[in-house]
Amino acid sequence: MCRKRARLATVLVPLLASGVLTAASAYAADKPAAATAPVAAPEPPRKATPAERAEMRRADPLTRMAFWSTEAERDGRDVEAGVGLAQALRALGRYDEAADAAGRILIVVPDNYDALMESARANVARGQGFYAIEPGRKAAALQPRDWRPLSLLGVAYEQAKRDDEALAAHRQAVALAPAEAVPLTNLAMHLASSGDLPGAEKLLRQAAALPTATIQVRQNLALVVGLQGRLDEAEKLARQDLPPESVDNNLAWLRAAVGQASATRSWDAVKAGG
Repeated sequence: MCRKRARLATVLVPLLASGVLTAASAYAADKPAAATAPVAAPEPPRKATPAERAEMRRADPLTRMAFWSTEAERDGRDVEAGVGLAQALRALGRYDEAADAAGRILIVVPDNYDALMESARANVARGQGFYAIEPGRKAAALQPRDWRPLSLLGVAYEQAKRDDEALAAHRQAVALAPAEAVPLTNLAMHLASSGDLPGAEKLLRQAAALPTATIQVRQNLALVVGLQGRLDEAEKLARQDLPPESVDNNLAWLRAAVGQASATRSWDAVKAGG
């Protein structure tokens, strides 16, 4: 009898246990679920304020590069940050990186004028004018009354050895802004490279007399005057802006270049750009 009760108890244990679990499960199913606290979404990285950005535009190129690089990392679609980074990199002479920074923005906003201009400027600065033509054309189409993309296009066409298109672009830029020194200078240097030194001198003297004239304009004038054999006059012009050692080096180059019809722009001064 005792053995039967023991066997019965053994059989009943799992059934009772199963019944307890089933009842507990049923109780849990009937009980309302406890409220789950919502998971807070991570806060987006804080962007610089408009005042901070305005202040940074007045900073030196290295500081601007670090600042805009951080802003661009926070938001890859931040056009102002991308353009600011491209400008700072170009000012530091890091032209390949500047072109890349402008290109990344153009993937997001392909018709952004400022990014197109930075792409054109960076490519011209690194001597790859062919790759500046497309962004330059797009920028000119977006702002048809702005001389800057046309002046850049003129230099880009020159680098691509498309002289007729270069001359046309330079003339269009001057027509739009006859009182700006840069397009006059760029047209003048195109004429000089084509062998028209008197024509280049005339335009450079006009440009040098304008309030927007820079050292580059005056040094290009000194170059063109010197290439016509008037070395004393070129020296006088050069010494207005350059230290003695730079002037001496430039004059030595000019003395060697005078009489060589192919001598053109190997002077310290370069294209003014757009």
